[in-house]
Amino acid sequence: MRFDVLTIFPKLLSSPLEEGIIRRALASGAVEIYSHNIRDYALGKHSVTDDRPFGGGEGMVMKPEPIVAALRQISEWRPGGHVVLLTPQGRPYSQEVAEGLARREHVVLLCGRYEGIDARLENYIDSEISIGDYVLTGGELAALVVIDSVTRLLPGVLGCAASAEDDTFSHGLLKYPQFTRPRTFEGMPVPEVLLSGDHRSIDHWRFVESVKRTKTRRPDLFQQVRFSAQEKLILHENGVEVDAPVGQRGAVPH
Repeated sequence: MRFDVLTIFPKLLSSPLEEGIIRRALASGAVEIYSHNIRDYALGKHSVTDDRPFGGGEGMVMKPEPIVAALRQISEWRPGGHVVLLTPQGRPYSQEVAEGLARREHVVLLCGRYEGIDARLENYIDSEISIGDYVLTGGELAALVVIDSVTRLLPGVLGCAASAEDDTFSHGLLKYPQFTRPRTFEGMPVPEVLLSGDHRSIDHWRFVESVKRTKTRRPDLFQQVRFSAQEKLILHENGVEVDAPVGQRGAVPH
């Protein structure tokens, strides 16, 4: 998979892309990541990428010419990229969105800055993404979030494929509590079921704990989860009542 990132601050991307899972994914060839300085495509000797908005108002707006020039250059190198604008006005980012991007072969991430982009650029953009209801100084951090969350879903990137399948949000539920050594820490023991070797009981415990966590911590997500009749029976046997109708449990709908 290939990522192209358009930004006026490419150095902001350098260090995070040189560490951990992303570094290994780059080394293995599972992913390609290229950053492009929008200033390189700007007109004039000063490489201006922003200007004051027509009609007045505070702040600056990113100009369309250099961004379109960069997009066209990338398209010549690698046609067919899905162009994503990182913006507070975009669709809320979720595991479902990440999974959709992971199925693509080429994603172009445009990092917004200042008061935003010239609205005419919307004609060159395929989708818009927001990583949360807050304001950042630019889209670079959001681009890194997207790259990280999508890269780990690619085949062969994680050491254990089941890790991605069992992630928080992958099935619409928060992840169950996890424990490691020592077996007892400051008087707090690991739940006995996890030491039993009974994988069926462990799976049931983890499912019930995931449901409990989601119901308590993220009731907004819990309201959208659907349980099968068997799952509702398991929950009932463990003292957890749910009102969701019977049906297959799946990813949180957008």
